[in-house]
Amino acid sequence: MAPESPQGLFQNGIRTRFSSVRAAATASIGLFTLALLFAPLQAAALSCTTQAELSPADRDALLAAANPLAAAVASQNMDLLQSSLLPSVTGDWESLRGVAESAKSLLQGGQLQWRNGYLLDATDMKAPADAQFFCTNTDNSMTVTVNLHALPPGKYALVLGDFTGNPLTGQLGMILGFDTKWKLGGLFVREGALGGHDGVWYWSHAREEMKAKHTWAAWFDYDVARWLLLPVDFLSSPNLDKLNTEQLQMTAPSDSLPLTVASTAASDAGKSWKITGLRLDTTLHQPDLGLTYESTGLTDPTASRAEALGVMSGLLHTYPELRANFQGLWAYAEKDGKRTYAIEIPMHDIP
Repeated sequence: MAPESPQGLFQNGIRTRFSSVRAAATASIGLFTLALLFAPLQAAALSCTTQAELSPADRDALLAAANPLAAAVASQNMDLLQSSLLPSVTGDWESLRGVAESAKSLLQGGQLQWRNGYLLDATDMKAPADAQFFCTNTDNSMTVTVNLHALPPGKYALVLGDFTGNPLTGQLGMILGFDTKWKLGGLFVREGALGGHDGVWYWSHAREEMKAKHTWAAWFDYDVARWLLLPVDFLSSPNLDKLNTEQLQMTAPSDSLPLTVASTAASDAGKSWKITGLRLDTTLHQPDLGLTYESTGLTDPTASRAEALGVMSGLLHTYPELRANFQGLWAYAEKDGKRTYAIEIPMHDIP
C-alpha cells in the first residue's frame, strides 16, 4: 500500500507530525506552549469545527484575516504583522519577528495554497489550561486531535498552508485568536520539501530502506517524512499514526547510543570517539543528520575540524547506508556538557 498523500482551507485531509528523534525546529513561536504530552486536560466544553463545516461567514472571515498575514510573512512586512498581534502576545514580538524572518527563503516566490482550517472554541474555559480539541469530519470517518498547552479562554483558529513553486515548498501554520477581529497568536514555518522530495516520497523511501534492512537510514527517512508533512507538532491523525506505527516496528538508533566509533585514518589508528546523539538536522534547509559527540576539547580550528571529520567518517563506516540517504552531516562537539564546536560537511567530502 502506498503512503497516503495528505490532501488539502480549504480541502479535506490533514497532515501531522509526531516527535521521535527530535528534528531541529525551523521556526515556531506563539501565544501558547504547544505540546503532544501534557498535564490533565481542562474539563470545560471544547469544540472544533472543521473546514468543511465552517459557515460561509466564518470561512470568509478567516480567509480575510489569514491571507494578508500570510502575505506579510512572505513579503517580510513586519509592520503589518506587529500591528496584527493579539494583545497577549505583543511581548513576544521579537521572537515572532525572528520566525517571520526565517521564513523568507521558504515562502518567497511561492504561491500560497491553503490546506486546512479549524475553528477552535474554548470560550467556556474559566482560566488558562491544557486543551484538547477533537476535529471530526462530516462523515465521522476521521478525527484529528489538536492539543494546546496553557490555552487562555477564547475563540481560536488554526490555518495551514503551502507555498508551492518555492523550491522548499514552505509550509505555514498560524494560530489566530478572536479579539473584536481575528488577530495573530502563533506562527510556524517549516520546509515542505528537502532535496527536491516531499514527505510522501521520504515515507515511501523509508519503506524501501526498511525492506533492505537499512534500519538507521529508514528510521531517519521516517523522521524526514514526518517533518515535511506538517509545520506544527501539536496535531495527531490516523494517517500519520500509520507512519508512526511503521517506524516503531524498528529499533530506534537512540537505543544504540552512546555509540563508540573508531578512526578510519591510518594516521589516527587507535583513536575513537563516543557519539551521544543523532538526529535529523534541517539547519541548512537540506536533509542532514546531526551527531553530538564527546570531544577531546580541542580549540585549534584545524584540529577541531579534523576531529569532527574523523567522527563522521567513523559513523559512516559503521552505517554506510546513511551516506546515500542524506546530504551531509553536522558534528556537534561537547566537552564536559558544553558545546565547543559545530561543523557541517557534505557526504561526498567525508572519507
